[in-house]
Amino acid sequence: MAVIKSRVGDLAIFGGKPAFSSELHVGRPNIGDREALLKRINDLLDRKRLTNDGPFLREFEQRICASIGVKHCVAVCNATIGLEILAKAIGLSGEVILPSFTFVATAHALRWHGITPVFCDIDPTTHNIDPQRVEELITSRTTGIIGVHLWGRPCEIQKLEEIARRHNLKLLLDAAHAFACSHKGQMVGGFGNAELFSFHAIKFVNAFEGGAVVTNNDELAAKLRLMRNFGFAGLDTVTSLGTNGKMSEPSAAMGLTSLESLKGFIEANGRNYQLYKQQLTKAPGISLLHYQENEKCNYQYVVLEINETVAGISRDMLDEILWAENVLTRRYFYPGCHLMEPYRTEEPEARVRLPQTERLAKMVLCLPTGSAIGSTEITAICALIEFIVKHAEAIRERWSMKPVFRHPWRTASSLESHI
Repeated sequence: MAVIKSRVGDLAIFGGKPAFSSELHVGRPNIGDREALLKRINDLLDRKRLTNDGPFLREFEQRICASIGVKHCVAVCNATIGLEILAKAIGLSGEVILPSFTFVATAHALRWHGITPVFCDIDPTTHNIDPQRVEELITSRTTGIIGVHLWGRPCEIQKLEEIARRHNLKLLLDAAHAFACSHKGQMVGGFGNAELFSFHAIKFVNAFEGGAVVTNNDELAAKLRLMRNFGFAGLDTVTSLGTNGKMSEPSAAMGLTSLESLKGFIEANGRNYQLYKQQLTKAPGISLLHYQENEKCNYQYVVLEINETVAGISRDMLDEILWAENVLTRRYFYPGCHLMEPYRTEEPEARVRLPQTERLAKMVLCLPTGSAIGSTEITAICALIEFIVKHAEAIRERWSMKPVFRHPWRTASSLESHI
């Protein structure tokens, strides 16, 4: 039962008791059928086949292909390595255009291989890369575009495909948020030259840690399979440059178990989203990002935009207050890749062309969801946000006198919570 706040002094940030006795996370790992997972783990231990294209890995890849309607799925140890292998396999070099409003791994995977990320502004309504701005950034050094399906809402794929075709560029799509989502009735995964999924622990479908590149290109898929395993084409035959990007059998076992619970996970996320949508209506300046009801969606993220002028309280202040109440909201994707190193130092003027990115990075706040929370917690979170906004003026007056708040999760050692 949540602790109800009746006056400003009851807020935990000012010394009151936290609303929740345990922490509520944006992405608490979904486990699925524990018995099914343990059975698979015991099976692989009995076989003593722990990695190297084992039967669980092959089954996992086949099930993904079947579920989204693509020819090839190449499972990898994580999505970052997947993007690095894909960039190498498809021949990216020079400059690649991508949004700054994304997880920094998208940029790092390029920069790690000597490719220059060119950050592009976003559409303020969709939060996705703005195709018009993409066209303005193309130079003689541009070899590719990376679109990101942020929050699982597909970017403007057809416009990006047309731009890539006209300029003879590669188009890769970061679909880390968008597994089991659709675009104009077609499942995400078969667009561009290739798409990339993440099955990290906090994704709604997880493989403990993992990712996958999906494509309909036979030649590209063959290259990716070689490159994820050191370039080995046989027991003693290496035919290309490669690395160790293989997904292990335990990870594939978890991935299969997650896929079996896919429907239940999406239903839980959908219920949570609808409840937030119903209840977050009384706090001025707090708007919920909506999903298209006519498309398939995983509802993995509950995303708010905080209009400080209307709400009377900043996003960062609201975030800090909620953390003190054990509501561990996330400021995705603050402050934007262009303001992180090494990009901030290498191109300090990038922010001039990214006004929408910088504006949105100061407004977005993601709320807890997933199978670990339900209607009771969501109702209490919404009531808490409404209370904070209602008493925004009094909170601001008292803010300078509050003790310094440092939640233990806000540490460098808690990197999993950042992904």
